[in-house]
Amino acid sequence: MSGILEGKRVLITGVLMESSIAFHTAKLAQEQGAEIILTAFPRPTLTERIAKKLPKPTKVIELDVTNDEHLGRRADVVGEELGGLDGVVHSIGFAPQDALGGNFLNTPFESVATAMHVSAYSLKSLTMACLPLMQNGGSVVGLTFDAQYAWPQYDWMGPAKAALEATSRYMARDLGKQNIRCNLVSAGPIGSMAAKSIPGFAELASVWDNRAPLEWDLKDPEPAGKGVVALLSDWFPKTTGEIVHVDGGLHAVGA
Repeated sequence: MSGILEGKRVLITGVLMESSIAFHTAKLAQEQGAEIILTAFPRPTLTERIAKKLPKPTKVIELDVTNDEHLGRRADVVGEELGGLDGVVHSIGFAPQDALGGNFLNTPFESVATAMHVSAYSLKSLTMACLPLMQNGGSVVGLTFDAQYAWPQYDWMGPAKAALEATSRYMARDLGKQNIRCNLVSAGPIGSMAAKSIPGFAELASVWDNRAPLEWDLKDPEPAGKGVVALLSDWFPKTTGEIVHVDGGLHAVGA
């Protein structure tokens, strides 16, 4: 029996650690029949080492999503490697240290601007760079952390994720005529490299121990990866502008 991504060509960003959602997305995508290519920045050698743990060999290319010239050149490489694209996974987020950890009221605009550019605007710039390769439509899936709330220690990454969520909705509006779906997976906290960069991450993650209806495991990124793969597939042909929560149900309950 063929997988739900059989014949699909997918670009996946953000594979930095075996514990990341992006890695498990890549692994599941290959298992479900997709041909993938990975991007990395600023250390592609790190991603190349992790990629060796995937079921099949895959090419890793360096990609700075804040550099338009870089995006254009790398899109050409992706086209040469895969011939086109059916899916794009945006798993990119970054904020300088002074934009995290309880410093919200004192963070300078320069740091806020960096967080917004890397974490939100890059969804648009990455998608537009890949658009010429998506001649038959396709699916763009990003990863967010529920921006409905002000989380402890998360500070300016919260507004950046809110901007990411709004960006996805506007992209869904404008790219629908090209049969391109744009959706997000809102995952619960995972002990990834991105999480470890947040001061006081343990305090944030402890919310799930007390409130999530379904038991949440910080060490298990596979459920979120499955959500991404499902949205990449043809099983959601008329779903766009959506945020699918893979968070143990925490978003649905109060204190």
